[in-house]
Amino acid sequence: MSVVPLRPQPMPTEPGDESGRQLALAGYGLLDSVPESAYDDLVRLAATLCQTPAAAIALVDNGRVWFKARVGLKASERPRSDSICHRLIANALPDQVLVVEDLADDPRFAGLGLKLDERPLRFYAGAPLLSPDGYALGTLCVMDSVPRELRNAQREGLAAIARQVQHLFELRRYAIEQRRLLSEREAFAQQLEQAQADLQRRHDLLQHSASHDPLTGLLNRTALAQLLGSEDSMDRLRRAAYTLMLIDVDHFKMVNDRHGHLLGDRALRAVADAVAGSIREGDVAVRFGGEEFLVVLPGTHLATAAEVGERIRQRIARSSLPFPLTVSIGVAGGEPERDRPEQVFDRADQALYRAKASGRDRLVVDDS
Repeated sequence: MSVVPLRPQPMPTEPGDESGRQLALAGYGLLDSVPESAYDDLVRLAATLCQTPAAAIALVDNGRVWFKARVGLKASERPRSDSICHRLIANALPDQVLVVEDLADDPRFAGLGLKLDERPLRFYAGAPLLSPDGYALGTLCVMDSVPRELRNAQREGLAAIARQVQHLFELRRYAIEQRRLLSEREAFAQQLEQAQADLQRRHDLLQHSASHDPLTGLLNRTALAQLLGSEDSMDRLRRAAYTLMLIDVDHFKMVNDRHGHLLGDRALRAVADAVAGSIREGDVAVRFGGEEFLVVLPGTHLATAAEVGERIRQRIARSSLPFPLTVSIGVAGGEPERDRPEQVFDRADQALYRAKASGRDRLVVDDS
């Protein structure tokens, strides 16, 4: 430990790297923070050790000296230009204690006009508070309104208390750093979660695009092939009777020729809406071809399927199109023990043919 002599040469008024020092000080989050008992206790300990009425942890900010903890001082800060701490940090070294036994007799500080409880400040002793990279943040100082001396044990004790203050500073900075890292990890985790959700949405959209008809929103033939190749889907057809319905838009080529493809697309969407609005959640609706639609109704007998088909046909007839639109429908039933799906499809196709051959705009149920 070193002690600055009573009458040294004039001290520089600014540290060399002031911007770096200010940045280091800001990293501790100390300035204008609330009082904390750990710092208050160390200040009281310093005053008791040195037998002075005043002590403080003084942080040298830009333009001011702010007291993190103080005893025997009324003001929480003072102008930087009028402080001893400001001058001490210019050449601060670890464990160095500056002792000014009588400020009135020291040309460096006699003109500052410092006061303690409205009386001139006469005694000052301060130990610098340093960051690990050597930046002087401020001082732990003790003060009195009468001249005095410090014994060697008091000087050493003041330096030791200053080291404890520095340890508190580092614990505070460590806590701030940990909170920052935690916040960054939470932000990264949130970004990762959002990215995964976005990836899942893209995946779902790609799957939907691959399996759904873009015009009508119904399943396409690719999706139908996947369903036929799925054990879960085929098990549903093997467990109970089902029906298959084929729907064909009547005179659709004439619709396109007379009204154009835009209205032709509207007609196909109207058919798809009527189908989707008439079936259950577990039923399957597919745009099978240009103007052909296929509907599979698991666990449904012919009579019920015919009612569903009629509901679809009537909804299409009432659609809000600028021209009349009708469909022909063929319905066939399948028994798991008896029929293969392709056989049921053929019978539904034959029923559709009979519906179209007998005048269209009607539903025909397979009677084989």
